[in-house]
Formats: sequence, C-alpha cells, structure tokens
Amino acid sequence: MDLLTPGPGLIIWQAFVFLLLFLLLSKLAWKPILGSLKEREASIQQALDSAENAKKEMASLKADNEKLLREAREERDKILKEAREAANRMHDQAQADAKKNADKIIEDAKAIIHTEKNAALREVKAQVAMFSLEIAEKLIKKNLSDDKAQKELAETYIKELKLN
Repeated sequence: MDLLTPGPGLIIWQAFVFLLLFLLLSKLAWKPILGSLKEREASIQQALDSAENAKKEMASLKADNEKLLREAREERDKILKEAREAANRMHDQAQADAKKNADKIIEDAKAIIHTEKNAALREVKAQVAMFSLEIAEKLIKKNLSDDKAQKELAETYIKELKLN
C-alpha cells in the first residue's frame, strides 16, 4: 500500500514544483495566450459583424434591385400603353381622314353630275326648241301658203287674245 499513498515530502515537492510552474506560466505564458485568445475573439467578432453588415447590404441591394425592376416594368407598361394609345389615335385619325376624303370625292362627283345633268338638259331644251321651231316653220309654210289660211290664223290669234 505504500505505492498508492504518497509520502509527505513528495507532496511538498510536488506542491512546490506546481506553484513554481504556475508562477512561471502566469508570468510568461498566460498573458500571451490570453492576448492571442482575446485577439482571436476580436477577429471572430469582427468577421461576424462584417458578415452581418454584408448580409444587410445584400438585403438592401436586393430590395433596390427589386425596386428598380418594378420601376422598369412600370415604365415599360406605361410606354406600351402610350404606344397603343398613339397607334389607336393614328388609326382613328387615318379613318377619319379617309372618310372625309371619300365624302369630299362623293360631293365633288355629285356636283359634277349635277352640272353635267344641267348642261345636258339645257342642250336637250335647246335642241327641242330648235326642232320645234323648224317643225313650226315647216307647218306654217305649208298651212299659210295661201292668203285664206293666213287670214284664218290671224283671226284665231285675235280671238285668243281677247279671251285671255
């Protein structure tokens, strides 16, 4: 059993060596170890803060990108709407101009037809008058070839004048 229980001298020497080692380590090793641990902790914290800032910045950039994309879509829709409206206005204007031109052509054609009709009627009237005069002249020459027929015609006209 002597092997399992240490002697009092051994315990004193072990305590002395432990205290000497503890003092030596606290003077030489603890400060650099604690300093490097604090430095490492600071660098880890800085990396975490940097990652958090990068995450926030990425979220901000994503929001800005979505906002820009939304604005671009709205602008595209607005431009397309304006283009459709302009095309519709141009189409309506073209239809109105075409109708206006067609109405003008029809009115011009009606005026020309009316003018031509009146000219033709005047010409027909003139020809009818000329034919009537020729027929009347031939009838009068035939009927009034003798004196008796001339006297009867003159008396007939006189009677008609008195009646009217």
